[in-house]
Amino acid sequence: MTAKFTQIEGLAWGKLLSVHAAMLRRLEDMLQTEFHISHGEFEVLLRLVWAAEHRMRIRDLADASVLTRSGMSRLVDRLEQAGLVRRESAPEDARGAYTILTPKGQEHQTAAEARNVELVREHFLSLYSEAELEQMGVFWLRFLSPEPLH
Repeated sequence: MTAKFTQIEGLAWGKLLSVHAAMLRRLEDMLQTEFHISHGEFEVLLRLVWAAEHRMRIRDLADASVLTRSGMSRLVDRLEQAGLVRRESAPEDARGAYTILTPKGQEHQTAAEARNVELVREHFLSLYSEAELEQMGVFWLRFLSPEPLH
């Protein structure tokens, strides 16, 4: 194996990175313009919607993201100032805290998620047939599979 990508490898990998960056920019722009939140803040709201009792420890939110605990704490501060989440001390750990989705936060997330789906459908999913989307899903599952599928 050489240390350089073949033309086909470079096209596949390079364009995946380009598509990812372009979609994130579109999503970020929409979320900032319409909902005054970042993509990272949207992701936290989404994780809280999925979580039992709409609550998660800040350290667990950080572990599920690319942020450090202090970065996540600052992000939660912004969401709390906007009234989208509230903090609650963790009774089992005096230093820990839970982030809890507020009703306002759930409404905000629901509306942002609906627009997110519209944008992804318009700018990405609509470019492919049902069969191509199914095949794409198989590709992503192959990558995420814990066991090689060779």
